[in-house]
Amino acid sequence: MAKIQAIRGMNDILPEQTPTWQYLEATVRNLLRQYGYQEIRMPIVEQTDLFKRSIGEVTDIVEKEMYTFDDRNGDSLTLRPEGTAGCVRAAEEHGLLFNQTRRLWYSGPMFRHERPQKGRYRQFHQIGVECFGMAGPDIDAELLMLTARLWKTLGLSGHTRLEINSIGSAQSRKVYRDALVDYLSGYASELDPDSQRRLTTNPLRILDSKDPGTRSILENAPRLDDYLDDDSRAHFDRLRELLDAAGVSYTVNPALVRGLDYYGKTVFEWITDSLGAQGTVCAGGRYDGLVEQLGGKPTCAVGFAMGVERLILLLETLDLIPDSVNGDADVYVTAMGDATVAPALALAESLRDQLPGRVVVTHCGGGSFKSQMKKADRSGARYAVILGENELANGTVGLKPLRSEEPQRELPRTALAQALAAAFEH
Repeated sequence: MAKIQAIRGMNDILPEQTPTWQYLEATVRNLLRQYGYQEIRMPIVEQTDLFKRSIGEVTDIVEKEMYTFDDRNGDSLTLRPEGTAGCVRAAEEHGLLFNQTRRLWYSGPMFRHERPQKGRYRQFHQIGVECFGMAGPDIDAELLMLTARLWKTLGLSGHTRLEINSIGSAQSRKVYRDALVDYLSGYASELDPDSQRRLTTNPLRILDSKDPGTRSILENAPRLDDYLDDDSRAHFDRLRELLDAAGVSYTVNPALVRGLDYYGKTVFEWITDSLGAQGTVCAGGRYDGLVEQLGGKPTCAVGFAMGVERLILLLETLDLIPDSVNGDADVYVTAMGDATVAPALALAESLRDQLPGRVVVTHCGGGSFKSQMKKADRSGARYAVILGENELANGTVGLKPLRSEEPQRELPRTALAQALAAAFEH
């Protein structure tokens, strides 16, 4: 009988990999706590209409990539392809946005049916941040300062760069869209196939085409910043002033647009050149109209999402994962003989009480001295505690260093925790 395997593009995260995930997630969680953000957790399945109304029915995500199905009641449901729409739905449904500001964050799996490649999967994980009720560019600047601090904490500051743009109001974008379509229609046959399709569905997405022929046509196209409304221009100018004052480096990219319909005014991407073509590690912007679009009262909003797999790939590629992030044990307690099993378990419990934060693994399953010491070594522990029948009778233990040339020593069982605490300080 053939073995059942994971679905293509939906990957297991194995025990050897999870310490790196935990390191990244803990680093982000602690940073967001410093900035006053609160965690929210949403379901991974939502009504399909939520994404059609928010992302846009003529986007690639809705047209091609969503995992959509009918449940037993005949309702159309979708595995979430992104987190913003669900966060807005939850915040509005539970009254979190009424006459107040909110700083929220979430993490978890998202789902898109696209061609799997390194750093991009059909089930992928994001950490998202959403801020509500703040109209000024100061919150835009805070988000970019927050992400800049995260890159510094992770050692990525020299490997990421920030691109920003303003795509203006919905009205100014409509005027620009008409001008862009008029211009590109004269070159329709020369555009790449994706851009030809987008010319009638989502023409602003043509601006970020990577096709060389399309790029050359775009060189003389109307510029979005020439069509900005006064409010969007003032917002963007003030954002740049705040970033300059904070020492956050950036490049204005007039061709930068986001692929989701709900964005307006500020948009941004953090990009790395260290992963080849898969360069965006964090992206977001303003979506002041989305709450109202989904049935709520007009509410200003801005946010971003970062891809966890891609950030981990970047950390691994640049060898920036600290040595301490390895999931190894600190102490491995052996039990040599049936009579020592219960005392060994009790000893390990005592060590966990006296050495909080240290990983203490007790050997289970029996075996010879040689096999237990092999397992102690494979655990990555710095010290093995040896408890045999002689040690049990004498009230002692053997303490064997596994990562240094120090000699093994024997000491009273009551002195073990203190000896280990002293050893871990060095």
